[in-house]
Amino acid sequence: MTRKIGSGKLVIATHNAGKLKEISALLAPYGLDCISAGSLGLPEPPETGTTFVQNALIKARAAAEASGLPALADDSGLSVAALDGRPGVYTADWAETRHFEGPPGRDWYMAMGKVEGMLQAKGADVPRDAWFSCVLALAWPDGEHAVYEGRVDGTLTWPPRGEMGFGYDPVFVPAGREQTFAEIAPEEKHRISHRADAFAKLVADQFGV
Repeated sequence: MTRKIGSGKLVIATHNAGKLKEISALLAPYGLDCISAGSLGLPEPPETGTTFVQNALIKARAAAEASGLPALADDSGLSVAALDGRPGVYTADWAETRHFEGPPGRDWYMAMGKVEGMLQAKGADVPRDAWFSCVLALAWPDGEHAVYEGRVDGTLTWPPRGEMGFGYDPVFVPAGREQTFAEIAPEEKHRISHRADAFAKLVADQFGV
């Protein structure tokens, strides 16, 4: 039987204000007071895992141990079937940080172009199946943990389309749709996304909803 987090404070293992806001909104109905690892001054642990589960657990355990509170972390990314599942856990790393043009940050257009270039190198008939994965890891200071995995399947398109998403959203068309994630309204995307799938499993297990 899975341990329950109940109500009270929950550390979200992130230094990203946008991610804290999104996760806090999803958990607000369940009496949780979400605070970020960044606001507590906790360091970001090296993500040395080779799977989404491993990296999510690394972040959740580090935050729980350092804060003495339950902690939630997520790890997510894009996998492309014809590229043997790459970029996978290295999704963000493929968007190398800009240093010379514009403000520092991830260059997602370059990352999308890298994926497209590798697909085109395999020929015009290469399958373009892909999926987004999201793993949510809950950890307690005593080491106990729970993991919830979400996924959404789709295909890749080129050139990128849409302005509403981030990351690889402009080239990902979810199964059964014609629009990319970046062309779908955020509230609709959040309803069908890999993160929504993982959160639905967490809520069902933790809160019986």
